[in-house]
Amino acid sequence: MTLSTSYTHLISDCDGVLIDSEAVALQALADYLSPLYSDRDRLVALIRPRLGLKLEALVLGVCAELGLPEPTIPDLAVMRADVEGECDRKAQPVPGVRAAFEAIALPKAVASNSRLVRVQALLARTELAALFDGGLYTADIAGRPKPDPAVYLAAAAGMGAAPDRCLVVEDSVTGVQAAVAAGTTVLGFAGGPHSPADQAERLRNAGAAQVFRAMEELPGLVERLRAGAA
Repeated sequence: MTLSTSYTHLISDCDGVLIDSEAVALQALADYLSPLYSDRDRLVALIRPRLGLKLEALVLGVCAELGLPEPTIPDLAVMRADVEGECDRKAQPVPGVRAAFEAIALPKAVASNSRLVRVQALLARTELAALFDGGLYTADIAGRPKPDPAVYLAAAAGMGAAPDRCLVVEDSVTGVQAAVAAGTTVLGFAGGPHSPADQAERLRNAGAAQVFRAMEELPGLVERLRAGAA
């Protein structure tokens, strides 16, 4: 089958798609908030669907829902440093991600809500950096975090691609919303250990064109979309 050239570039989120860090962040955030609220299961249930947001927005949203006092800006900075440190020490590549991305013959970039220096360090430590010849684009550089589309628009522009020619891989509702708003086509990854049971449905409702649960499925999904068969 001859492939269409309708999709010419691939953009991926980092945490939860390339790096299995969101499950680590979930537990670290629950540990941090447990002294303020004793029902850990409730905390986890509130944190889990917010993964993908900036940490500050996530924590403030949870505190507001539970009626807890808002952490101060210095407290949030300490929390961010501790949670990121825990993730960076423990996070590993998502199973099968290297082979999946190597099998996709498109220019690739990363678009993340994390800071550039952290994404660079994570991809270097896990030896995934060489896969992304299209560059790294982050919220601190783009100026506005997801769900704003700025990071995805910056990634497309940086690769010289029209957004509607880009396929995006995302694992969070926040990220899917950002990528859809940018005009890209989104493949939702619902196979991470941090994903709630209804994550596939949530990603579809947010606008994901296709949803998959194992990285081994990704090259075939990309091929079918490029061939116009999906």
